[in-house]
Amino acid sequence: MDKTIKELHEMLQNGEMTSKDLIQESLKKSYEVQEKYNAFVTILDDAKETPVTNNLLSGIPFGIKDNYSTKDILSTGSSNTLKNYVPFFNATAVEKLLSAGAVPINKTVLDEFGMGGTGTTGHTGIVKNPWDSTRITAGSSAGSACAVAAGVYPYALGSDTGDSIRKPAAYCGIVGYKPTYGMISRYGLFPFASSLDHCGVLARNVQDVAIVVDTMKGLDDKDMTTWDSSTIHLYENLDGKVGGKKLCYIKELCDIENYENPTEELKRHLENFKEKLAICEKLGMEVVEVSIDKKLLSALPSVYVAISCAEATSNLSNLTGILFGSRGEGRNIMEMMMDHRTKGFSPLIKRRFVIGSYILQKENQERYLKNAQRVRRLLVDTWKNLFKTFDAVILPVGSGPAKHLDSGNDILTKNAEILEEHLQIGNFGGFPSITIPDGFINNLPVALNITGNCYDDENVLNIAYAIESAMPYKNQIAKEVSHE
Repeated sequence: MDKTIKELHEMLQNGEMTSKDLIQESLKKSYEVQEKYNAFVTILDDAKETPVTNNLLSGIPFGIKDNYSTKDILSTGSSNTLKNYVPFFNATAVEKLLSAGAVPINKTVLDEFGMGGTGTTGHTGIVKNPWDSTRITAGSSAGSACAVAAGVYPYALGSDTGDSIRKPAAYCGIVGYKPTYGMISRYGLFPFASSLDHCGVLARNVQDVAIVVDTMKGLDDKDMTTWDSSTIHLYENLDGKVGGKKLCYIKELCDIENYENPTEELKRHLENFKEKLAICEKLGMEVVEVSIDKKLLSALPSVYVAISCAEATSNLSNLTGILFGSRGEGRNIMEMMMDHRTKGFSPLIKRRFVIGSYILQKENQERYLKNAQRVRRLLVDTWKNLFKTFDAVILPVGSGPAKHLDSGNDILTKNAEILEEHLQIGNFGGFPSITIPDGFINNLPVALNITGNCYDDENVLNIAYAIESAMPYKNQIAKEVSHE
């Protein structure tokens, strides 16, 4: 299914195909992708066609990350603790898409409860990259990124707590967008870290993510963090007119001189990025190099771990096997809960809970949690100061293409951790942030990211749309590389 949402809608309206045709094609492709790449927890064989209306999403299939609650459909969070959990309600974001006539086709694999960046920790197994099955998709929205890149449907839902939409999109050669915090209701999204969690979407072009988020966004009395975005019209305001816009990039992240013994992949990635900055200038935008205190940037990964683990430990304390989920064994409630959590969670999740519990202990909160929150504020204020002058910050995503599943095959550049983790700032500040493909290294996709100020989503998406239009990587379907 290599068409855009708008193209598919026109074909449906013209009678060139039916919603049933699209569903059958998407289901067939789902099984092919599942066999090769393991992208799905559940495939909805009973998916039914919907009437085609003036709504662009009507009659068109899509995928749902398996941490969104779906009524009467298995919703596991890719965890054994919820392997048999079937909710009685839909997440607000899902409900809005269903009301628009969109057709869910499958639930996609994620890193367990969104806690991971590899796509390898879901309870149903590893998700492989459709460009190269020996490599990761990144995570946690691994199955959604894989499915969209492989052409199962034009878009899928994701969630983003640190970079969980944007980095999988980068590694799979597609577009990943998380809007301003609270633009889309999180009601019915399984929580990971509530102050960082964002709902969003993965698609193969900027126009499609705009169409989908326009449908999903809005106030919701079930989520007190939502805000009135009724005056924001993402799709309507994509005109590609960006003359006079100002972008900045960060010297400490983009200058190869800052890296000790850089790999060839990193060199090519940064060279490719600088070439795209030249495209921005040709489009009439001003591009400026800025410098940020490296000590502050270096604190970023630790701040993320401290805050996200603390919030996750609190949020997921309700997974006891008593209220819902499979019951553990034991002579009393405490033993049953301990058995359920010990057997149900993967080692990665249990490590994060141990860290989070330690940070939340009264005697440790000042040193770890509150200091992390203070540094988070310094980082957010630094970015907000940039937005006083610039429309957006533009940066490369990661240090190159997707890493191998056996990471022992990868040579990693020392000091590249901040480059790998900088997308987390978009979550710290709730900033709108979008990743778009910007080239290939060794036949594998790489990407750049554009992040702007809160509530400035129209501007951020239009900048991305203009840059995308000046490059040949729009609407690409994954073509797996040969290892023969």
